[in-house]
Amino acid sequence: MDRLTPERRSWNMSRIRGRDTKPERLVRSAFHRLGYRFRLKPQKLPGSPDIVLTRHRIVVFVHGCFWHRHSRCCFAYTPKTRTEFWLGKLEANKRRDHRVQRALRRLGWRVLVVWECQVRDTGRLASQLDRWLRRGRLRK
Repeated sequence: MDRLTPERRSWNMSRIRGRDTKPERLVRSAFHRLGYRFRLKPQKLPGSPDIVLTRHRIVVFVHGCFWHRHSRCCFAYTPKTRTEFWLGKLEANKRRDHRVQRALRRLGWRVLVVWECQVRDTGRLASQLDRWLRRGRLRK
């Protein structure tokens, strides 16, 4: 049973942002500090990635652990109410993510997924991003 009224639950859910979330802003800040320039949310690419490093043909998705079902993550829990609805919705998100990533790779893009739980330690995040980008022998 939900502790909130349907009106309050609806209001809460309406406050969940789809873009410019705190994890996205932290990842953009890390890229900027590392000296990389990027574009935001280009509509022409499949799935509208959160960050695009056009010069390096890299797209970055910043995924919320709950909404995109990060495996073995404590934030990827299943709600106790309307379980069938949520499982269907969240599994559809996962399938869509795989489809979009495959389409981008076919177009020649490298795909990086940064999870919400990885953003909590910004120093570690910056070193992981830098290491991942340098692995492809990129220049700033």
